Amino acid sequence: MARITASRKTLKPDPVHGSLLASKFINCLMIGGKKSTARTIFYDALDVIKQRVPDVEPIDVFTQAVENVKPAIEVRSRRVGGAAYQVPMQVNRNRQQSLAIRWLLLAIREKKGRPTHQKLADELVAAYNREGVAMSRRENVHRMADANKAFAHFAW
Repeated sequence: MARITASRKTLKPDPVHGSLLASKFINCLMIGGKKSTARTIFYDALDVIKQRVPDVEPIDVFTQAVENVKPAIEVRSRRVGGAAYQVPMQVNRNRQQSLAIRWLLLAIREKKGRPTHQKLADELVAAYNREGVAMSRRENVHRMADANKAFAHFAW
């Protein structure tokens, strides 16, 4: 059942920080195969973060931001006897990371009117401080799971 994509095996650490997470994020940020543009946006955002949070390394701010956005639990639809229940379930590590990256990118893409690297820096600093759009999305997922605790016995 587990779908394994080649990207996990062939992923090389990013050239500046040697981080696999940063490399994965750059790949997800990339649109239309323009990796150099995605890299520029990412590293410009890290430069902005360096000015905003001077006492911490920007790559550490990025890593902690992704860590903060990762959901521990989510709801999944499960059909039991003709009715569909929202059943809270644990999220595995790979999916946690994918969801965190996806939510961060959704948060920056729905904001308009500013350069992407600035929006990315804003969202990463906000997530580092446990606030922002991506964090609120995580909180909503956790709230939904909490509200549907009664159906947890359907998780098998």
